[in-house]
Amino acid sequence: MEWLTEFLRQRPAISWWDLLDIALVSILIYELLLLIRGTRAMQMALSGGFLIGLFFVSEWLNLETVNWVIRNLATYVVFAIIVLFQADIRRALAHFGRAQFFKYFERSSSDDETVEELVVAATTLAARHIGAIIVIERQIGLRNYIEGGIPLDATVTYDLLTSIFQPASPLHDGAVIVQGNRIAAAACFLPLSVNPRVSRELGTRHRAALGLTEENDAVAIVVSEETGIISLALDGNIERSMTPEQLRERLKALVLSRRSGVRTTGARSYDV
Repeated sequence: MEWLTEFLRQRPAISWWDLLDIALVSILIYELLLLIRGTRAMQMALSGGFLIGLFFVSEWLNLETVNWVIRNLATYVVFAIIVLFQADIRRALAHFGRAQFFKYFERSSSDDETVEELVVAATTLAARHIGAIIVIERQIGLRNYIEGGIPLDATVTYDLLTSIFQPASPLHDGAVIVQGNRIAAAACFLPLSVNPRVSRELGTRHRAALGLTEENDAVAIVVSEETGIISLALDGNIERSMTPEQLRERLKALVLSRRSGVRTTGARSYDV
């Protein structure tokens, strides 16, 4: 026990700042593990841990060749991770951007009148079997998609929305993006989902809605041209065959969640 007593006597004093430092690092590691749990990044993390352990073992056992290979591969591995996991990195940064601290910087959310206009527009389009996709911006900005479309900056009304998606309209091909109570842009092109679990019966509009909501917290309303079914996409999941009442309640809950700081998730359903 003498060596333990000597070690404790010689160790540097631990201050409150040291404890805070350790606590912050522990929280970051915990959040990182939650983010990668159940994803392919988890296997990469395990492989990375194995390589790090192998590096120290090679130094301890004087395995010069193994040590040299690991040291020279480290730089290239970092670039490979950035390229292979760019979508996961974006999703992780978006997750941190939805932390409670950033809720103080949110813009005011759409009011009940805007929700009603969206529901009426979706119902009207569904009754006429006119395809449409309406994206509602929440906490994460959609500026890059807005800039790729036709800027409008108009008040949200069902008359304008139904006019945009008429087959004869030059703006019908693409998505409408709503910011607050304003239509920011129309004819916006969205990324398509590559999730293999998505039903093959879902068309391009549904895949575009899923692809966008996989990357951020936006809400997408999709009206099927073939069936007239109204769907709601959120967090990479889709709810199908929604009635106007269900759509109204979901949109109100999702819009009000921005004010209350509660994050609402969608149902995990890919079935037709």
